[in-house]
Amino acid sequence: MSRLRVCCFGISLDGYGAGPSQDMANPLGIGGVEVHTWHMSTKTFQRIHGDGTVEGTAGVDNDFEAWGLENIGAWIMGRNMFGPFRGPWPNGDWKGWWGDNPPYHVPVFVLTHYPRPAIAMEGGTTFHFVADGIESALRQAREAAQGRDIRLGGGVATIREYLMAGLIDEMHLAISPTLLGEGESLLRDINLKKLGYHCEERLSSEKAAHMVIRKTA
Repeated sequence: MSRLRVCCFGISLDGYGAGPSQDMANPLGIGGVEVHTWHMSTKTFQRIHGDGTVEGTAGVDNDFEAWGLENIGAWIMGRNMFGPFRGPWPNGDWKGWWGDNPPYHVPVFVLTHYPRPAIAMEGGTTFHFVADGIESALRQAREAAQGRDIRLGGGVATIREYLMAGLIDEMHLAISPTLLGEGESLLRDINLKKLGYHCEERLSSEKAAHMVIRKTA
């Protein structure tokens, strides 16, 4: 059966997964990019997102970045990850941050309160907009994944909602040695132990401490 996985999700030392005031100039909120520097220099990231001038680094960070792409048959993301807009869609022009060929190459289910027709992109990515809740999105993603895993991309509010519902099977957090001071806290007031989660793996690099949290069967 498909597992719901959070992979390569960066947080700061003080627990923030995004900075405040997300907008077009700051897709991850002010200062939010600092918690993601660990993976931006990896071989896997550069292969997918780079311009070909940088090879990227190997090692622990790259291993986790590559692992986050293995056996993924569908994605789920919140509207904040898809774009900076709130409220009704202003028009049909916005198709995500990633250009005509997004890096997903599988169906992506975007949680929203405002329905919108699906958008087929180059490379196999189709954005489906789900307005009837997280369980509906997960059900549709399972059908689309056809036995492969589902990656839950974020943002913070979306991960928190799935966590509190106990629906996440596995979560990889990359804790960066930086302080944001404010923003969107990932785990505040969530009792992971009571929900049945435990830390099963931990590894560190110069840029991040990697923790893999799984739900007890």
